[in-house]
Amino acid sequence: MSSMSPTPAEPSPSRTAAVIPAAGRGVRLGPGTPKALRALSGTPMLIHAVRAMAASRAVTLVVLVAPPDGAAEVKNLIDGHALPERTDYVVVPGGATRQESVKLGLDALPDDVSVVLVHDAARPLVPVDTVDAVIEAVRDGAPAVVPALPLADTVKEVEPGEPGSPEPVLSTPVRARLRAVQTPQGFDRDTLVRAHESVAVDGEGATDDAGMVERLGSPVVVVPGHEEAFKVTRPLDLVLAEAVLARRRANDGF
Repeated sequence: MSSMSPTPAEPSPSRTAAVIPAAGRGVRLGPGTPKALRALSGTPMLIHAVRAMAASRAVTLVVLVAPPDGAAEVKNLIDGHALPERTDYVVVPGGATRQESVKLGLDALPDDVSVVLVHDAARPLVPVDTVDAVIEAVRDGAPAVVPALPLADTVKEVEPGEPGSPEPVLSTPVRARLRAVQTPQGFDRDTLVRAHESVAVDGEGATDDAGMVERLGSPVVVVPGHEEAFKVTRPLDLVLAEAVLARRRANDGF
């Protein structure tokens, strides 16, 4: 009967949002344009990172945390590029540290978001299968999930010295137990909010959100990462990123 009130829609069991802190300058790539705005194949790295998150059908919102004085510039950047229409995009000004910026991104999330991804803008090429694997592990009950790869190199713990000077080796960790952590890292929202509210980090703040959750005593699990989720930090990484994009264009036929 048309006079009956419509049945309320069932709430989504776990809406997922991605927070991308992009307020840093990226000093290791040299002076000039902030790292997140450097172009890869003519498109800013930040746009590649946003598209990588939005490629997952589970991600319904991407929150970009811009430099404190650069929110308008980032908003114009987002408006000027084609992005999946099923995803919402919000730009908020960031803080002085990455930890502050992530917290400001969390503060901007709607109440119905229960799974949060935190992704480095400097990892523009992470494949969607990796994003989906992280989300699935959180939905399956893990409070915190990080994608990671086994190390190719043996690692030495040293006593740090002056740059360029010999440094004494303290130990050689067992490589089979070590992983190189990537992003997006995925979290149960309440767990990540609690970590940001209760874990105090000195100096520049936390650069690894999963590490903050570890300090809460909550479990963190690792899922397989991907070699294309590497961080673009040095000029050589830009060369590698361009090569990956060229290979993708050749494989996709455009």
